[in-house]
Amino acid sequence: MKSNESAEDYLEAILMLAEKGEPVRSVDIARLLGYKKSSVCVGMKHLLEKGHIVFSDNGHITLTESGMQIAQKTYERHKLLTEWFLSMGISEETAAKDACRVEHFLSDASFEAIKKHM
Repeated sequence: MKSNESAEDYLEAILMLAEKGEPVRSVDIARLLGYKKSSVCVGMKHLLEKGHIVFSDNGHITLTESGMQIAQKTYERHKLLTEWFLSMGISEETAAKDACRVEHFLSDASFEAIKKHM
């Protein structure tokens, strides 16, 4: 997985977990994405260096404004693409997996066209 894809997946996961109203920890992200905790820790270090996340004193992760923008864009794409694939009769599992792959490579113009079409 490319670094940018991975970063977008991490940011999207943080947003999804934060929407549940619970503090977000690296272990929660690892569990959600099915990654090793050590891999998530490396990813969090990179996101911290880029200014996309901050850590509280107790290790909880919060998105910064730049991290939130990326996460929201990725999550919006994921939800819409999943819905679109489901509307075509694709199974829920396949639709979600394919949406996760496509969300990273789809141009803004193509995504906007899909939104208008739906």
